[in-house]
Amino acid sequence: MTLPRLLTIMGSGETTPTMARVHRSILDRLGERPVAAVVLDTPYGFQENAEDITARTVEYFRTTVGAPFSVASFRSADADALTRETALVRIRDARLVFTGPGSPSYALRQWTGSDIPRLLAEKLARGGAVTMASAAALTLGRYTIPVYEIYKVGEAPYWLQGLDLLSPLGLNVAVVPHYDNAEGGNHDTRFCYMGERRLQRLEAELPPDVFILGVDGHTALVLDLDDGSGTVSGLGAVTVRKDGRSTVFPAGSEISIAELVAAAQGGAVPPSSKAAIAAPLGVVDPAAPPSGLLREEVARLEAVFNASLEECDAPAAVRAILALEEVIQSWSHDTDQSDALANARSALRSAIVCLGEMAAEGTGDPADLIRPFVDALLEQRVRAREARDWAASDKIRDRLLAAGIELHDTSDGTTWELHAGTPVG
Repeated sequence: MTLPRLLTIMGSGETTPTMARVHRSILDRLGERPVAAVVLDTPYGFQENAEDITARTVEYFRTTVGAPFSVASFRSADADALTRETALVRIRDARLVFTGPGSPSYALRQWTGSDIPRLLAEKLARGGAVTMASAAALTLGRYTIPVYEIYKVGEAPYWLQGLDLLSPLGLNVAVVPHYDNAEGGNHDTRFCYMGERRLQRLEAELPPDVFILGVDGHTALVLDLDDGSGTVSGLGAVTVRKDGRSTVFPAGSEISIAELVAAAQGGAVPPSSKAAIAAPLGVVDPAAPPSGLLREEVARLEAVFNASLEECDAPAAVRAILALEEVIQSWSHDTDQSDALANARSALRSAIVCLGEMAAEGTGDPADLIRPFVDALLEQRVRAREARDWAASDKIRDRLLAAGIELHDTSDGTTWELHAGTPVG
């Protein structure tokens, strides 16, 4: 069969529930199931938890997407010959190659001089699908931002030479995923952690014919290379930026590759584009909460839980905890290195502790709750007996008995007990 030529660029969230529909739609176009599909692990091959990231990615595709993926393991160009050649064969034979999180500069160092760039280019030229997300997406264009070196190490902004898989398609671009990132909270981490100041500096160093192609988090640009069309899917938008001028294509937009280029050149975007709006640069709001569906859902369920505690509605509080656990489970395959999942687990533990404290208060001895009130009435009864006001003394005793509290007068004084089953409060 002749396979379609599909290139998908994901900004982030590539192994979360928000991108599952995009993955399924790509697989549906690649012929009879099961589709030969592989995870290329190079971008995170240097990490100590590389095995865990691979396992979570494969499990995500199996359970959330509903498709088996094998692994094309090329963690290092220095691996033994059998490991390298096995990875190359699996890439060559696959109908779909997926690669995602990690370090773009590390991936480029391992791929340069290997057959991997050629195999990916051949798949895009002859038939098949390539999905590049997060760090891997950064390597697609003519130029790549070395994110770790700039954002984490503090080096001055600079470009690396990218794989340049997009120029043959007519897209002379630098791909910037995580375009709408807001994890910095009080500092600007848009544009893949560069922020506006550093992005302006980087943009000034690009050749005149190169523009920035930004892809928001939890967003995918799916390019059909057979007809030159593109679709924006997910929660965010795709941005074409040139010389500080931006054109934004929200989710649901349908646009051709030629129209992306026209937007970069400042020309009018034809009406075949479903949606395109000019976007001012703007300034990040330090008070704005981090974006992301997981954070938003955790915040919502925390509010529901807290309201349930205030209303002493234990079943509602338990339902909120169970819903939070389900949300965490659905996002557990996410390979994003942010702290969103850790914060969600912390919120779950906090809710459990709060519910336990409420339960402890509810399971205490009911007699302890009413003891101060009973003791006060007993003091009144003692005074009534001392005044030989037997009617008042008997009235207090009878009222307490009616409330389930039985008095016992002895030579050592008066004791009392709360009858089992008597409601308190």
